[in-house]
Parts: sequence; structure tokens; C-alpha cells
Amino acid sequence: MTGFRRMADGGAVEPIAHLGGLLAGAPDALLRIGSDSQNLGDRTIYTTTVVLRYRGNGAHVIYRRERATRITDMWTRLWGEVERSLAVARWLNHEGRLPIHGIDLDLNPDPATGSHRLHSAAVGFVKAHGYEPRTKPDLLMATWAANLLCNRAGRTHETPHRAEP
Repeated sequence: MTGFRRMADGGAVEPIAHLGGLLAGAPDALLRIGSDSQNLGDRTIYTTTVVLRYRGNGAHVIYRRERATRITDMWTRLWGEVERSLAVARWLNHEGRLPIHGIDLDLNPDPATGSHRLHSAAVGFVKAHGYEPRTKPDLLMATWAANLLCNRAGRTHETPHRAEP
């Protein structure tokens, strides 16, 4: 799997070697995967993140972005997020032997939201593959980072904005 970059500076990384090195220095850190998508013009932009959450404080984020033909059906677009997160988790776990601690799903079980229609199916799908899913209203660090990066998809500088001191 290719196309991963560091959130901090946009630099390209090879995920298995990069994350393996970071985990060697922080073996108690947790890896969580998440995705988000947004329709921009005639395209759907998917961003999938891998968050290395340090137990004490802080996190390191890598991501990959994909562009697809615009997907207007919400169920199909959101299911694409689930599939992408699961594919990255399986690849890192099986090919890289990296411990995946869960998959954050940008879905809400509340019937007042549109994403509730695929909540049960997505949670079951992720669990069936051996991963622990988290959904709203829990704090979803991986989908938060994916959302931030996805919504900045049209900008040339992909690093999150930092306020000047």
C-alpha cells in the first residue's frame, strides 16, 4: 500500500517501517485507524489515517488520500470509509505484524443521523475481522484527523494550520 504521508509535515513515509520504528521506541503506544470522505466537485476524496497514540501524551499521524468518481449515495460513500479503514488495518497487521488496537468509524448509532443506517452492519463487519470498532459519541481520534485532512484536500499545503505565537 502506497501514498502515505506524515500529518506533521506532509513528508512521504513507508508505513510499516515508519510505524515499526516508532513502536520500537514506545511499545505501549496504540495504533488506531480511521477514514473520512468528502465530495468536492466531481470527486469523492477519501482520507485514511493511522494514529499512533502515545499512552502518556500526544500522537503521531500518517495518512493516505484517494480520489474517486463522485459518490452521491451516502451509504455507499460511508461504506467506502469502512472498507478503506479495514484494508489498512489488515495490511498493517498481516504484512507488518503491527498491533492494531481498533478502528474508529465515523458513524453514529443515533437514528436522528444519516449514518445510523449502516452502523450495525459496519460494527459487525469490523468485529468479524477481529478488530475493535469505536463509533460516535466516543472520542474518535483517527476519524478526527481524517476529517481534518480530508477537508483540507483542496489546499496545496496539507499540514494543519498552526496559529502564530
